[in-house]
Amino acid sequence: MAKEIKVRAPVRVDLAGGWTDCAPFTNDKGGEVVNFAINQYIEANMKIDDEGRLSVAYSSDCPVSSGLGTSAAMNVAFLSAIAGEGRSDVEIAELAYRFEELLGNRGGRQDQWAAAGGGFQHLMFYGDNVERLPFEPAPSALRWLKKHLILAYTNVTHNSGELHNSIWQRYDEEDEEVHSALMTLREMARQVAGALNSDRRNDLIDAIRQVSAAIEKMSPELNAPYREVVDPLTEAKSILAWKGMGAAAGGTIGIISNHDKQKEIIAACESAGWTILDWDYDSEGLIRSENNS
Repeated sequence: MAKEIKVRAPVRVDLAGGWTDCAPFTNDKGGEVVNFAINQYIEANMKIDDEGRLSVAYSSDCPVSSGLGTSAAMNVAFLSAIAGEGRSDVEIAELAYRFEELLGNRGGRQDQWAAAGGGFQHLMFYGDNVERLPFEPAPSALRWLKKHLILAYTNVTHNSGELHNSIWQRYDEEDEEVHSALMTLREMARQVAGALNSDRRNDLIDAIRQVSAAIEKMSPELNAPYREVVDPLTEAKSILAWKGMGAAAGGTIGIISNHDKQKEIIAACESAGWTILDWDYDSEGLIRSENNS
């Protein structure tokens, strides 16, 4: 019997705590991340014909080098298509993580959990365990964030694997700058969660600024691709806070605009050759459908 399986998985915006979901930090200190899924999707379409022959096709709403967790979302979609029947979103997320681990990826688990679960997530990581903490941002905070957060793809590609390897080598060598920055990133995840829960916008802005400063502390090259555009706008107070998505060093940047400064920021981004992403929240996460014929 022929079969067609369609799977859709969202990518994510990481607000704070990225990097701390990775081993060995999760083993040494425990990590913490706040992220949310958006309506930019990876889709997998798997067909099995009457003779048992299999084909899989993919499509992506955003570039695979976007820094939005696209590779993890692709693996979540793929593994759900081929082995997702009867499995929970957490099981699929862990399966995708283990698959990437076999390929030598030193990344963490936040991207797989975001793609599988969708919505806003406050995640804690300890060893190989992931815990979803209670997290329900205030509706007013969500409206404000949707209005003021600009996502721009810089068209600067990056290899997150190479970036991770260089930072974690310094971590293994007891580099104090890296250790201190990671502790700040973890602390800011907790601050972001509290700020969104209670709609404390100044606390959110402060946390994103501290995240960007911690990334700079780890390695200035991670923030370098954004500076020509964001520094003048930050000095003019058009930008309240910003951070590179994922491992940074290109890909997508998230910019929190000041009141009524969105058009000015978008114009500057587009003038630099950046692409503005039209986004909204995703609350569904992984969706899988199966049809027999």
